[in-house]
Amino acid sequence: MDIHGIIPPLATPFKDNEDLDLEKLKWFIDHQIAAGVHGIFILGTNSEFYALDEDEKQRVIATTMEKVNKRVPVFAGTGAETTREAVRLTRMAEKEGVDGVSVITPYFISPNQNEIHDHYKKIAEATSLRVLLYNNPVTCGGLKIDPATVGKLAQIPNIVGIKDSSGDLQNTIEYLRSVPSSFAVMQGRDTLIFSALQLGARGAVPATGNIAPALLVEIYEKFKKGDVQGAREAQARVHPLRMALTLGTAPGGVKSALAMLGTPIGPCRSPVSGVPKEKIGQMRESLLAAGLKPQG
Repeated sequence: MDIHGIIPPLATPFKDNEDLDLEKLKWFIDHQIAAGVHGIFILGTNSEFYALDEDEKQRVIATTMEKVNKRVPVFAGTGAETTREAVRLTRMAEKEGVDGVSVITPYFISPNQNEIHDHYKKIAEATSLRVLLYNNPVTCGGLKIDPATVGKLAQIPNIVGIKDSSGDLQNTIEYLRSVPSSFAVMQGRDTLIFSALQLGARGAVPATGNIAPALLVEIYEKFKKGDVQGAREAQARVHPLRMALTLGTAPGGVKSALAMLGTPIGPCRSPVSGVPKEKIGQMRESLLAAGLKPQG
């Protein structure tokens, strides 16, 4: 399986009472695939994985696998604070039939690079699945996976890629310099997809793909076809949309934008809420700048 393209980290639909809405998840998956995405990523940061218990995670994975039905690859987030829990979640995801797992670093403790290496090595050895590392220092208290560590981990056969959400293109470059060409470096900062592709990244895992999947696919497809200017213009339309996500606590911006577009997937789990009323106008302007059509 070649890991590439636009793989949105799907926000998890909830009912008004904050219970899982698995029927809405099925609709959302079809909506994404119809837009041309190259994969589906569930139980990531934008999926509120931290707010779901293990039974709920299993239900989300099982529902996703049934609905996707091999149309695109499915990746599940199985990161956890301890290696033991991450292994357990990874084995559960493997049993449900996912194509690969994405494993974020611990986000409360701050292990050193040797401990990070051993953490990922043990997870990879516990599964036959493809494993993607996930570097997100902003979310994880500043903890990052150093390029040298990524280079060592890339020697493990089923560790096949990394999502880099550092927002630091120099870091992306160092990852690319540290790994073999077969290793997939995926951009996690939506505003840097075009630049990362130019540097050699294989694609992106963009939060704004929840809102405007076709626009994100346009960046990648035009770039691969050699339409550099078209890819650059599509990236420029994404920029205000991505910046608008900071108007609320993640993933409140994503869910507020979807509601404004007439495609609601429910609330976030408390205490996270949507975009404050006084900032709705800014969100509307950002949607329009991206070429989208908010209702009302």
